[in-house]
Formats: sequence, C-alpha cells, structure tokens
Amino acid sequence: MAAQNRLTLRVDDLTVAYGHDEVVSHVSFEVRRGESLALIGESGSGKSTIARTVLRLLPRTGRAAGVVEFDGRDVLSLPERQFRSLRGRSIGFVPQDPGHALNPVRTIGSQAREAAALLGPASKAERTALVLDTFAQVGLDDPRRVHDSYPHQLSGGMLQRVLIGLTVLPRPALIVADEPTSALDVTIQKRILDLLSELRRELDISLLLITHDLAVAAERADSLVVLKDGVVQEAGDTATVFAAPSSAYARQLHSDVPALNPDRYQHLRTLPAAGEPKIQVSGVTKSFVVEGVRLTAVDDVSFSVGAGETHALVGESGSGKTTTIRLLLGLEVPDSGSITVAGEEVTGRSHGDLRVVRRHLQLVYQNPFTSLDPTWTVGRLVGESLDRYRIGTRQERAGRVSEALDAVGLSADLVSRKPSALSGGQRQRVAIARSLVLRPDVIVLDEPTSALDVTVQAGIVEVLLSLQAELGLTYVFVSHDLALVRQLAHSVSVMHRGRIVESGPVKTVFDSPREAYTRALVDSVPAGVRGLR
Repeated sequence: MAAQNRLTLRVDDLTVAYGHDEVVSHVSFEVRRGESLALIGESGSGKSTIARTVLRLLPRTGRAAGVVEFDGRDVLSLPERQFRSLRGRSIGFVPQDPGHALNPVRTIGSQAREAAALLGPASKAERTALVLDTFAQVGLDDPRRVHDSYPHQLSGGMLQRVLIGLTVLPRPALIVADEPTSALDVTIQKRILDLLSELRRELDISLLLITHDLAVAAERADSLVVLKDGVVQEAGDTATVFAAPSSAYARQLHSDVPALNPDRYQHLRTLPAAGEPKIQVSGVTKSFVVEGVRLTAVDDVSFSVGAGETHALVGESGSGKTTTIRLLLGLEVPDSGSITVAGEEVTGRSHGDLRVVRRHLQLVYQNPFTSLDPTWTVGRLVGESLDRYRIGTRQERAGRVSEALDAVGLSADLVSRKPSALSGGQRQRVAIARSLVLRPDVIVLDEPTSALDVTVQAGIVEVLLSLQAELGLTYVFVSHDLALVRQLAHSVSVMHRGRIVESGPVKTVFDSPREAYTRALVDSVPAGVRGLR
C-alpha cells in the first residue's frame, strides 16, 4: 500500500464510560497518513475523552471498549510499558494550555532535551543542537533565547510554538492537538494553525484536531466528525459536511458560527437617532513604569459612542484594550486626556464621586467562573450592588433581582444555587444580570463569550442585543474575534501598541481596511469561511 494511503489511526465502535456514566458511544473514524481529521462539538461532547483514549491517558475511573489501532497495533490492549514507548515518540500531543504543560521552574531547554532524548543516544550538545534547529523550524526567531528562558518569560504564542516543536521533534506519525489555539489571539491562532499545516505536509504527519470551532475545522481538516453527548451526529469529508450539513445538530453549529452569518442579528441592531455621545474618550494617554522602564500602554486614544450603540475595541494582547477599559471605568487614572460618561467626567473624581458614575457604568468580565464568588448564591451575586447602594426595601431588591434574571432568560428558581451548579452559559447570564440590576446606561463587555462554546455564545449575543434594543443600552465591546464584532457592533476602533490605528463603522473598516495591521486581523478569519460566505 502506498505510504500516503496507509492507515495511521483507526477507531471502531469506541465506547468510553466513567463509572456508570457512558460519555462516548460507538464512535468510529479513520485517519490516514498525512491527513487531518477534526472532532467537533461543544463542551461535554466527548472530544477530549476520545483524545485521552487514543493517548491512553484516561483516569482510573475511565473504561474504554472497542478498537483503537495505531499503525496496526491495538492501543487498548497494549501493556502500559509498551505503549509508553509510543506516546511522545510516535504519537505526539499538543495540549490546549501551554502554561500548564510546561514546568515553570525549569528552563525551556532542559525540558526540550527530554523530547530529544526520545530519538536515542546522543550527547548533550547534539540534543541541544537538535532542539535549536527544531525551534527555528517552528518559527521561533531567537531559538537560543527561547532555549535559555523559563516559561513565564515567553508569550502564549511562543509557548505554543515551543510545545509544537517538542511534539514534532521525535518525528511522530500522529499528532493529537486538543484545542491548540483557543487561548490565543486571532493572528497568533492563524500562525499556529499555518505551522501545524506546514509541518503536516513537510513531515507527512497525521493530525487529529480537537476543536469546537467549526470555522477552524472547515479550513484545516480533510474530514470531520461532529459529536454531541458522545454520539456521532455526522461524519464525512469537510467540504460535504460544511457546505450541506445533514444532521440538525451540525446545522445548528453551522448557523451559530459568526463568520458564516454576519447579518444574523441585523433586526436587533437598528441604530438609534444621532444625539450627544454617551461616551467620549478624548486624547487619553497612560503609561506605567516596569522594572525601571516607562512603557506607554495607551497613547493618545480617542473615540465616542452614541446612546444605544455598540462600539468595539479590537486588537491583539498588549494592544491597550484592557488598560483603555480600566481608564473608562475609573480603575486607572490617565496621564492626560479626558473621559466622560453621560456627560459626567470620569477622570479626577474622588472615590465617592466615582461610585455615583459607576451606578450607570457596569462591567461584564471575560470569565464568569472567576468573577463570581463561588460561595455566594445567584440571588446574592445579582443583588450585591443593590445592597451596596442601599436601593429599595428587601422585597423591592428581591423583585429587581428576579426582573434581571428574567431579562437574561434565567428562571427565578436559580436564586438559591451557587455558580458551581450552573453551566458556563448560565454563569455568564448571571454576570449580565448582575450588571443590569442597577439599570445602567453603559455596559462594558470584556470578551464576554470567549470562554463559551459557539452555540452558547450565540444565545448570549442574542440576549445582549435584545436587551440593547429593549432598554437602549450602550455597549463597549472588547474582543479579538472579528467575526463576532461584525455581528454585534456598529463601530470599531482597532488598537495596536497602545494607539488606535483605524476607526469607523464596522462594515467599512472590515470590508475596506486602510491599515496593514487591520488587514492582518481581517485575514486571520479562516479563509475557508470567507470563501463560503
């Protein structure tokens, strides 16, 4: 059989259970040499469980039945000692979070030489040379500096390249990549996915890609397996599944991809009549001293947002988005410039005066699980600000809490639950209800859906836009997801190294970007998706 047709991985009738709970049911697929297959589905669909089964990394409570064959060898029946020689050497693994995959108290080089040792006997110098060559191959500009650094001294994108380098160094036949770019900026995501595609072609490596992003899978995989609750909903070559999904669940995923449906919420995004700006940021600059060096985080930033509008701030990590938001909220004081919200100056106010402004200016954080006190009930979390501002009687406050929960589509029955008893989507709805309960004019949304599956994200976006249409809310939306910004925002400011490099209506900026940096962001939207619009 020709090498390119050789079967690398065969999964047949795989069933996995934790205790009495069956989480994967009768799953089958094949990956041939040099090909890529994506497992797609929401959290809890069984994607990562299948990956852990292939890697023989199930916890002790996990039991797998069926067939998992790698290069003709039955993975499930191999003794651990024999399989250990395959894991890392013949089957590589790229995890989701590089920060947790590397030892923080050892240099990158010392950990990389362990991967080099899998190739057999060699001197320390030979292993170091191999590591440096591999780091250069995966696009790290200064391999020696990376080799000598500790993990905390490198960016997330660099750490992910390091992990990919360590994975391909022993020249495996198969790479299992579990959400390898979900925590990265959109431009870094594109570079990492480009790198995996190039290495796959150059080294004839098979790729099993785990993702919840249908757009990424459509661009990067030869074939797809769509999972829900551990059951295959649909499988086949990418073009067929993506262009004409036959299962109801795959069609739902397809409709929830923002890049495929830019006008999905157009009926909720009618611009209000022009009036005085609700937010005015004028010539704001902010710098910090880091290790004796003054760094400018925000440099002469200006933008305005009309009442009832959504203005987006986009850019990579380090572009100044978060500092701009902290200045808007009065959590930082600018070195120069002014910020007004509803005609009230934010800068230069006392703490007591800022409390008055913040009644009308609320924040929804990126990660609801870390922003909600795990020991408090939903009722206490949503009603906290009412208690702080001593608004109404106890009965009136309870009514306001129920009203806020109802506005975001949550039942009043949840008031006695704690965050751990809620799903990710429910937690984010609680966070939104918490921001609504004071009936503010302005809500700042800091990556409010980045930790959510695409279908849950769609539900949250619909809630936000429905509330805006009903209550006339003004939003400032911080995101690196340009496809989501196109769905949700009216106008956008593109930030790069603390400055706004381009600003205007979303359609104008994204369809006809003037600046090279904006074009790079727009080009990072998966090409397969852009071509199928």
